[in-house]
Amino acid sequence: MATTTPSRGRRRAPSRMTRAAGRAAALQKPRVILALLLLLALTSVMLLDGYLRAEVGGDERVRSNASSSKVPDDVLDGGPILSFRGGQAQSRSVPDKTIALTFDDGPNLTWTPQILDILEENDVPGTFFVVGSMVSRYPDIVNDLVDQGNEIGIHTFTHVDLSYQSDARIKREMDQTQLALAGAAGITTTLFRAPYSSETDAIDNYSWPVYKKLGEEGYTSVFVDTDSDDWKRPGVSKIIKWATPSKNKGASVLFHDAGGERSQTVAALGTYIKKMKAKGYTFTTISGAIQQTDGADRQTDSPQSDGQQANGQQPGGEQTGGEQAAGGQAAGQAPGGQQGQQAGGAGGLQAAHRTATGTTLYEGKALVAAVTVAEWTVPGLATGLAVVGVAVMGRFGMMLILARRHYRQRNRRRFSWGPAVTRPVSVIVPAYNEKECIANTLKSLAQSTHPIEIIVVDDGSTDGTSEIARSAAESFGMTNVRVVRQENAGKPAALNNGVRSASYDIVVMMDGDTVFEPDAVHQLVQPFADPEVGAVAGNAKVGNRDTVIGAWQHIEYVMGFNLDRRMYDLLRCMPTIPGAIGAFRREAVLAVGGMSEDTLAEDTDITIAMHRQGWRVVYQEHARAWTEAPGSLKQLWSQRYRWSYGTMQALWKHRKSLTDKGPSGRFGRVGMPLVVIFQIVTPVFAPLIDVFTVYSMIFIDFKASLLAWLAVLCVQLVCAAYAFRLDREKYRYLLMMPLQQLAYRQMMYLVLIHSCVTALTGGRLRWQKLKRTGEVGTPAGAG
Repeated sequence: MATTTPSRGRRRAPSRMTRAAGRAAALQKPRVILALLLLLALTSVMLLDGYLRAEVGGDERVRSNASSSKVPDDVLDGGPILSFRGGQAQSRSVPDKTIALTFDDGPNLTWTPQILDILEENDVPGTFFVVGSMVSRYPDIVNDLVDQGNEIGIHTFTHVDLSYQSDARIKREMDQTQLALAGAAGITTTLFRAPYSSETDAIDNYSWPVYKKLGEEGYTSVFVDTDSDDWKRPGVSKIIKWATPSKNKGASVLFHDAGGERSQTVAALGTYIKKMKAKGYTFTTISGAIQQTDGADRQTDSPQSDGQQANGQQPGGEQTGGEQAAGGQAAGQAPGGQQGQQAGGAGGLQAAHRTATGTTLYEGKALVAAVTVAEWTVPGLATGLAVVGVAVMGRFGMMLILARRHYRQRNRRRFSWGPAVTRPVSVIVPAYNEKECIANTLKSLAQSTHPIEIIVVDDGSTDGTSEIARSAAESFGMTNVRVVRQENAGKPAALNNGVRSASYDIVVMMDGDTVFEPDAVHQLVQPFADPEVGAVAGNAKVGNRDTVIGAWQHIEYVMGFNLDRRMYDLLRCMPTIPGAIGAFRREAVLAVGGMSEDTLAEDTDITIAMHRQGWRVVYQEHARAWTEAPGSLKQLWSQRYRWSYGTMQALWKHRKSLTDKGPSGRFGRVGMPLVVIFQIVTPVFAPLIDVFTVYSMIFIDFKASLLAWLAVLCVQLVCAAYAFRLDREKYRYLLMMPLQQLAYRQMMYLVLIHSCVTALTGGRLRWQKLKRTGEVGTPAGAG
């Protein structure tokens, strides 16, 4: 065994390293928080979209046949307009030969504009009882509705039966709809119609307290006394017939501009208006009907002109002005917190409307903006996730096909790389504070069936690693070991030092915590019989797999790494030679400038560099090494964070390969897209798939969502089982796979998102040393 003098390297004083590590740690916390906030924001957007669609918090219960013993008779037998002036219930009817057209459940992107066109064409107003969630989704339609001179009332935010709801839910339904109106059209309203309500005789003991409470808050509840039943789609003639009041009576007539297919409503409406006008009917809003009724009650003696109605309604339905609508004081506080205003002329502010100002206006605009974001984001994400899902399933299929082809090709009897490679090779072992593992590493190399020289490069260890290495070499009777000491300069520098010190033209690189099987080196170097091969990836296995975390990583190594490498090998675009076990032509390493310190993934960096120089990179499944995987979640996070970030750095560094010609261009246009899609983009979107799945289980269809999740799990189990079969691994570890999908995979997602945030914010990481235990001893023991 020989010992060389320390070689020069970039000096990093311990105090400086400590300070740098402290600064790095301080920078990482905000990025972790930012990554979690991003995921939280997307989850919130989904919940908002679900709330708008009544998937979240939806309540489809509708009460019927309840007693009305507590409801006053004059209310049950009264008119369709119910207010509570001075705390006393007061019913009003629409004056004779007058129709208040009312429309429920809108706005709707298809039907509401068509109905507005008909109303404008016939110069009549309508009163639209809108659903707040729909208002926030289609604010432009609501704004057009108000500008045209129509009136708006509240139909709750999510179209629930309020008789089942708590006081807090009722308040939320009303306030949120007022905010939506404020954001969409700059108004609030005093009119209200309860979902699933009809005539006043349907008020029961459960709904009556709701109407009383809302009336005390200034709302006027509006019912119907003539129902077109257009929602049944009975045909245009029946809709017109059912919407026609009897005996020249006035009526609050119900139509629908949303809630289903409304082509019959649209077809009937114009004919209906013309028919009623021909019978001498005039059209007004609910506020207009209230004003006309109040004017009649005062029994004013001033005569009306022949061309003007007593309620101030111009022929054709234009409203000229009038008194305060019932339910709001003349200049007092109205629902929504706005001061009362009187009605203007046609197209002006209706008596039931209030101008939204202050916080109500800004909160309303914020709500509409948030809904707009959700309306665009969630469908876009759903489409993106569908594409990702198809891509992932396609990748699974491609992996299975290519992995089988790779296995059959490399394991057939006549397969050969060429003449057997028997010449000695150099094994480089970079080591930094590896006192727990270095002896086991050298012991495994002592059993190598291939002639080797071993170069242990001690990268400024402070735990006596070099002394332990020399002692172990002596105890094992190894005369082919050299220990090279250098000042701490990092793993790439240690590997480059080893390459320069190597005596042979093939160099094998391994980690200081890894143990080789006896024939690992021999198997690893056989592909070099092919002069086109410049690098070989070995088969790295998890040695400490008997813990839960170890078992999870074992599944990942066998399925996610080695199955992938079979595919990449056949496609000739292997992205990474694992640091635990890999071999290179020494001349090729020197030609690309050695192991680069530009990235934290020096193994990925040099692998891509080899491709770009025209060398072929292959996978040798029979060259097995056993490595100690991180034993805690904290250490696992640190390792994968470095891997993910380093991979991004390497891809960015070699981005010009996308436009290169020849071998470099081949990797750029085949390998790089595959790595970007399946190692960055797909995992970044994967948490959203889980969020969608959980969301669907909770709010939509638990059984269907669970079956879909289990189906995907079965596909992954099939792929994993096949990978285990190819690697001749024990299937019992696959019992941990469902738990891996529920816990381990989510952690890997967060790691990748954290890495993406770091990359986008321009952060830099240092290579981090993991704490080792030395529990991976001999290869036999690792199994």
